[in-house]
Amino acid sequence: MPWFVLYTKARNEKKVAEKLIQMGIETFCPTVSKIMQWSDRQKEVQVPLIPSYVFINIAEKERPVAFEVNGVVRYLYWLNKPATVSDGEIRALKDALEGTFSEITIKPSQVGSKIKIPSGLFKGKEGIVKYSSAQKIELVLTELGYTIVFSRLLLKD
Repeated sequence: MPWFVLYTKARNEKKVAEKLIQMGIETFCPTVSKIMQWSDRQKEVQVPLIPSYVFINIAEKERPVAFEVNGVVRYLYWLNKPATVSDGEIRALKDALEGTFSEITIKPSQVGSKIKIPSGLFKGKEGIVKYSSAQKIELVLTELGYTIVFSRLLLKD
């Protein structure tokens, strides 16, 4: 079964994911730790990696079930079809968040050039170089419309 991408109301990703899991639907809501500053304290909180997106693994005919959950707005579409994500891409995202990176190689590219990632977590994905320096490279993944920032410290040359 493919993974579908749900678009949720702002700041409802984790609640939607919890309710879908309670319904027995395989769900993935990638989160990262972030230090939040309040006037009187700092706190480490888990925030969604991709705002307003939740991934669900469900059969095509069962897709309407997701709308039973408050906070679900719609499915994400790509080229007039529901956007799907492969098991390999979900697994790669989970590995990246757990810190179990496979080798990533990035060659110097000019800003604006279109590149295809030859290996690693995002193998085969095409992106446009938005920024490149000695410390990091920003790559816009055209399929999702998000910018991925690779730190040179995490990359293996």
